[in-house]
Amino acid sequence: MLLNLILLLVGFGLLTYGADIFIDGSSAIARRFHIPEIVIGLTIVALGTSLSEASVSIVSVLHGANGVAVGNILGSNIANIWLVLGLTAIISTLAIRKNTIKYEIPFVCFITLLLMCMGALYGEISRSGALMLVGLFILFLVYLRTIGIKDIESDINVETMSGLKTILFVVLGISAVIYGSNLIVDSAVNIARYANISERIIGLTIIAFGTSLPELVTCIVAVLKKRSDLAVGNIIGSNIVNILFVLGITGLIKPVPFESAFLKDGIVALVAAVMLWLIVAPQHRLSRISGIIFLMSYIFYLAFLFV
Repeated sequence: MLLNLILLLVGFGLLTYGADIFIDGSSAIARRFHIPEIVIGLTIVALGTSLSEASVSIVSVLHGANGVAVGNILGSNIANIWLVLGLTAIISTLAIRKNTIKYEIPFVCFITLLLMCMGALYGEISRSGALMLVGLFILFLVYLRTIGIKDIESDINVETMSGLKTILFVVLGISAVIYGSNLIVDSAVNIARYANISERIIGLTIIAFGTSLPELVTCIVAVLKKRSDLAVGNIIGSNIVNILFVLGITGLIKPVPFESAFLKDGIVALVAAVMLWLIVAPQHRLSRISGIIFLMSYIFYLAFLFV
């Protein structure tokens, strides 16, 4: 038991470190091409911070731990909004772009509802369903390319790392994330069996929190550097990537069973997204008071899970 706990912590450390240097390397590549910050947040940084969810979910399905795979994604999406955005907004009020309120947050609500419908109707994410998710992800990338063309920031004045260092960061980051994911899945499943806790609860709590650490670190650093676009884009983009790309690719590799109990967690994920939309729509910002409300909501959700 103690060894599994140690391996779990080591895995989370590798995930966080790997995602961090991957973000640095990927952002350096993006900045060389003068890509707008909001687009970097919604794509490069979102993909980087979602590497942990992707690796954990794919490894979980291949190991037969299907509850961990789906629980990880739903739990991470809930944690991203209520925990990560909540804590970040408490540190500093977050400004939200008009496009994010008008298109991107509603899109998160739509794909969360779509995922719930797939689970309720078919009891799994089949290969055809996964193909639909990947198709929507491609459409999302086309949308991002469109707003990127309209909002080019050709005068970004930041120091960029060398080409060799950039490649090294990307390769080492991916390697650390993949190895860390294997450690997390193996140790978490062993802990669940030892403590007689379901894989669903493990995925929704411990693993979801661990795989949301890159988002949390990225958002806090971004807001301290007065880059709220990067922080908000990271979270919204990560939630989109988690459902469309991570579950899409995982489902293409192997159909993912969707337990009926996950419908309750899907409803919570949908409530969190709608709640974010309704709060930020009137004033285009997420205040400290809203951050406190989000954080309390997450605490109540955890209490509900264990009760």
